[in-house]
Amino acid sequence: MRQIFDRYPALPYVAPFAVFLAFLAMANNIMPGWTWEYPLRTIVTTAVLATLSRSVISWRCSRPLGSVLLGVLVFVIWVGPDAVWPAYREHWLLQNPLTGHVKSSIAPILRSDMIFISFRVFGTAVTVPIIEELFWRGWLMRYLIAPDFRTIRLGSYAPLAFWATALLFASEHGPYWDVGLVAGILYNWWMVRTGSLADCILAHAVTNACLAVYVLGFQEWRYWM
Repeated sequence: MRQIFDRYPALPYVAPFAVFLAFLAMANNIMPGWTWEYPLRTIVTTAVLATLSRSVISWRCSRPLGSVLLGVLVFVIWVGPDAVWPAYREHWLLQNPLTGHVKSSIAPILRSDMIFISFRVFGTAVTVPIIEELFWRGWLMRYLIAPDFRTIRLGSYAPLAFWATALLFASEHGPYWDVGLVAGILYNWWMVRTGSLADCILAHAVTNACLAVYVLGFQEWRYWM
């Protein structure tokens, strides 16, 4: 395994995210409506994380309170525009053929299925923050500075790497690209500020956990696309 990591150093950072996206593509194009796709996606992605990525993840946060507060702030930014202006997300800049349209991926029959909901909450609040932070701020933000990214300290700042990562992170979120961009900027800033992958994972996890509570508590399924 060590020889593989030496030859492909990006593997622990990229593989879990790639696996997650592969399942997402299959869900959209090959097996739409299959109720066990998301639980299987979560199980397989988590297994890949445990197998390939555990050696590159540090769980020691340098600023846990700040990370929690940032996570809550990003959550408020995420849902705020829609709460204040109900028609806000109907604008053509947000929903169009390029960005897609707001539509929940959760079928009505699954919204009361506690097994499915448990997997969805775990995937949202645990698996996704880890794989995304590994990929976006653990790997890409450094790779855009130098292809031999291991020589670049976590949290190193370079304008192109910072803004390109934020823009690509925004594009991942479809019709929520606007708040995705703000979130990407804030998470990037926190990485620069702390130099800690663990702090970014915690902030991201808090955001997603708050969003999960909001979705379930207020039946706002549109946020789970």
